Amino acid sequence: MDPSEIEFLAEKTSIEMIPNFNHTSVIHLISGDVGPFRAGLPIVVPLWLALNLKQRNKCRILTPEWMDVDKLEEKKEEEKNSKFFTKMPHEHYLEVTRLLLNVASDDINRADEIKTLIKDLWDMRISKLRSSVDTFVNSGGIHATLDHLTQLEINSIRPLLPDALNMLQALQQGSDSEEEEDTSQNTTRQANATDSFLSASLPSSGE
Repeated sequence: MDPSEIEFLAEKTSIEMIPNFNHTSVIHLISGDVGPFRAGLPIVVPLWLALNLKQRNKCRILTPEWMDVDKLEEKKEEEKNSKFFTKMPHEHYLEVTRLLLNVASDDINRADEIKTLIKDLWDMRISKLRSSVDTFVNSGGIHATLDHLTQLEINSIRPLLPDALNMLQALQQGSDSEEEEDTSQNTTRQANATDSFLSASLPSSGE
């Protein structure tokens, strides 16, 4: 899946905003109905709609709870201290943060700190993911399980997988060749030993 397609999915995320206009009719969307809109009252809408209205100065977007700086610092520390992948506060944490900071940074509390924390989390997890792929290849395993990865993280590692799998296949083929060679040598040794035994045990035709 292309990163732009993953971002498209992220734009379907629900988010709270406060409109500065009134619209009494309900808007019927494929993802569900939204509205009515009342100025000054929070309403939950798809992220793409909130961004569109923000660009037209029609609303103020509320910072998602999971984007709180203290919570992100705790998550960063948890990820740092765990050898496994921890569950992220949102499936599209990087994409949503990027979209919000690009369009509505003035609505997001402590935007610069959030940007840094999200980048640190991303870098930390991608580094861990690359190490996991290396460990998997070196172990010679045939399958592995990685929990709590987001779609964008999985997509980012895909370019590495063909090389990793080719290396794994080469290692496996090398191992198989060595086993076949050992088996062939053992068979030859056994055959020679059998011939020697028979030659020593059976009387010759002249006896």
